[in-house]
Amino acid sequence: MIDSWQFWALMSAIFAALTAIFAKVGIQGINSDFATLIRTFVIIAALGLFLTVTGQWQRPGEISAKSWIFLILSGLATGASWLAYFRALQIGDAARVAPIDKLSVVLVALFGAAFLGERMSTISWMGIALIGCGVVLVALRV
Repeated sequence: MIDSWQFWALMSAIFAALTAIFAKVGIQGINSDFATLIRTFVIIAALGLFLTVTGQWQRPGEISAKSWIFLILSGLATGASWLAYFRALQIGDAARVAPIDKLSVVLVALFGAAFLGERMSTISWMGIALIGCGVVLVALRV
């Protein structure tokens, strides 16, 4: 099970849900950008410890230029996402912000098809469309 992508995807969803709840409580009374910085320090420390304990450190020189470029771009996108997410959480309800944030699921499917050549079945595209519809329904203030 530990080698299953489904297991790790589910763990990601669980931790993302906890992130929203913990962040909503944690950002009360402080600047959301500063809260993101604190969160980043925690992640760096935790990952540094994890890599040390598991012996997974790699030499930076062994990483290809292409990987460096795309990891840097990914880091910039992650930072922008976190800043926007914490700002949204500070202003809105976690139960409404988090589902809208998950519109990224729809965007990843579209970008994966357009830029990575990934293919999905008609049923999978219908599921992606339902996720998009769900986001709209959650976002509507009724």
